[in-house]
Amino acid sequence: MVFSKKSIPFFIAILIAFLPLNGKATTQDTVAVKKEVIVVEKKEVKDEATEKQEKIDEVIGHHVLDGHSFTLFADEAEKAHYGFSLPIILWDNGIQLFTSSKFHNGESIAESNGNYYFLHHEKIYKTDATGKLNTELVEGEVHVTNAQPLDFSITKGVLTIIVVALLMLLLFVSLAKSYAKNGGISSGVGRFFEPIVLYVRDEIAIPNIGEKHYKKYMSFLLTIFFFIWFLNIFGLTPLGINVTGNIAVTAGLAIITYLITTFTAKKDYWMHIFWMPGVPVPMKIILAPIELLGTIIKPFSLMIRLYANIFAGHIVLMSLVALMFIFHNWVGSSMSFLLSFAISLIEILVALLQAYIFTMLSALYFGAASEEHHHEEAHH
Repeated sequence: MVFSKKSIPFFIAILIAFLPLNGKATTQDTVAVKKEVIVVEKKEVKDEATEKQEKIDEVIGHHVLDGHSFTLFADEAEKAHYGFSLPIILWDNGIQLFTSSKFHNGESIAESNGNYYFLHHEKIYKTDATGKLNTELVEGEVHVTNAQPLDFSITKGVLTIIVVALLMLLLFVSLAKSYAKNGGISSGVGRFFEPIVLYVRDEIAIPNIGEKHYKKYMSFLLTIFFFIWFLNIFGLTPLGINVTGNIAVTAGLAIITYLITTFTAKKDYWMHIFWMPGVPVPMKIILAPIELLGTIIKPFSLMIRLYANIFAGHIVLMSLVALMFIFHNWVGSSMSFLLSFAISLIEILVALLQAYIFTMLSALYFGAASEEHHHEEAHH
């Protein structure tokens, strides 16, 4: 083939024109590979972040929720938990008794008298020898549908309540004995608690109930004050105890307050609820159910106030502690530590404040129930 001098520049121009297309294809391939690498890296980072978040949620849940075993600390590398097991008491065709060690921290099936049980998120479900759990999806959440036996187990919350009760018994029995031995003068540990007892009497009970009726309520007011206070202090320890942040416990305390108020109330208290003096009859009919509802709302507010404040405080504190493990620099971790320390100091004050508020409001309700009204219906 013979090429003329004029055709050579033509072929060179075509070659130059096709060079960018080849370069463009190579660049696109390189960009595509880089994008794939970036996507893989992002996926790995996301998986690592998700795994870390799940571990943090698990630790926070372990701290704020009740448990069937008392775990002091755990080794994630060896998947070992150090603590002690607690008794499991179930009612399932009779009483089933065994220890929580059979569950191996929720990894094994527990067998008792031919029955099989599985521990899932600190709830005990009945299953078979294979440990099968039936689940269903409800509003995007997975729920276990296996039958649940009646659970009367000694959980770590129940154990803490027993410990606090025994501690209070020892403290105040020794305080009472010191009064008898020293002619009305306290000694030992009682010297610290005597001013608090006097404060509850002189600043809470007498002003809100009255000198005539306060004595019959003093035992309950003192018990509820120190009980809530001690439990709140135990909740600030790293033992994973959150008794007063359990709504079942606060509901029980509020119900006791409601029952005492109801069964010690005088007739004037009920008359002002069902048939208020000095109010027109139509208004009495309208206001009676509202006032009756108010007697239920009062203990309900006691329950929610104590539960919400303590539970929220634990969540905030644990979240700040978790930030120290999320930040990868000393500035963020140091700030998280300082914030956690500051919140811990505030929580110590809140522990005492919540005990004071619960006791104060209970005394107010008792005072309203025992108050005597001197009026004549005919004068209104």
